[in-house]
Amino acid sequence: MGLFPFHILGFNGMTAHHSHSHHQFSAQTGGMKISTRMTISLGLTLALVVGEVIAGLAANSLALLSDAAHNITDVIALGLSWYALRLSSRPAHSGKTYGYHRAGILVALVNSTTLILIALGIFYEAYHRFITPPQIESTLLIVVGVAAFAINLGTALLLKPGSQHDLNLHSAFLHLMGDVASTVGAVIAGILIALTNMVWLDPLVSVLIGGLILYNAWGILRETVNILMEDTPLDLDMSSMVRDIMSVPGVLGVHDLHVWSISRSLRMLSAHVITADLPISSGNSIQQAVREMLSRRHGITHATLQLECEGCQPDALYCDINGFHNHPH
Repeated sequence: MGLFPFHILGFNGMTAHHSHSHHQFSAQTGGMKISTRMTISLGLTLALVVGEVIAGLAANSLALLSDAAHNITDVIALGLSWYALRLSSRPAHSGKTYGYHRAGILVALVNSTTLILIALGIFYEAYHRFITPPQIESTLLIVVGVAAFAINLGTALLLKPGSQHDLNLHSAFLHLMGDVASTVGAVIAGILIALTNMVWLDPLVSVLIGGLILYNAWGILRETVNILMEDTPLDLDMSSMVRDIMSVPGVLGVHDLHVWSISRSLRMLSAHVITADLPISSGNSIQQAVREMLSRRHGITHATLQLECEGCQPDALYCDINGFHNHPH
């Protein structure tokens, strides 16, 4: 939600062990389920849209009607996030062995893209406002801006718990925080315009807000693309992780190493680990030690490790899955 009075927007081989203790945020935070928080936020957003439409028609204000149109994008974003949250809670099955965790990533991709489009729309309208400044109804702008700020901030705070660990929630949270910034800017601009009649402050504030929205949206968009491309998590130091694996007693080498993310909080790893010719019980102890180290130091709690004895020399640390290099495992 937001008050924008200046625009109209509309593996190969057998594995001996892997862990299943997925590190994910709790679906319940602060005594209230996240889905409940999102439902309340969605209801408040709809109420704000209705209120702005009524006020806009009563005051014959295109600005308020335009902002109501913008808030509809927030309703859509929250609705998609709510649906993705419910979808991701479904269990895995034979058709989707990883479950529905990527649903939230797809919604985050949609939300971040709409944020970028909104920012570009703000820049476009601000340009025209600089060229031909319109008359601003500062009093109405301040009153509605204060009311919108209270609702924006309240709904954003409802979604904040858990948003650090879930990209879907984080994208919805950024939608709402962008609206908080917009309403603050709109109120400040309204006060200054009422005092000085400098109507160019309205598009100036809009450019600053658009820049903030664009910056945050770009970060979300980049992260979602990285996850969908199965890139290595940006905060993971692969060299350090390989050294940590090699430091585990009994590990003689590692190759065919892959690390990727299903969601922001769910990281996966598969690797071939070389050991001496050991009985299964000893190999299991090595796997357990590697798994505990990966969870403790690197936040990877789903690791699939294939043990190989000496003599199976790796061709490369990172496997070429295109088939150009065949490994005689």
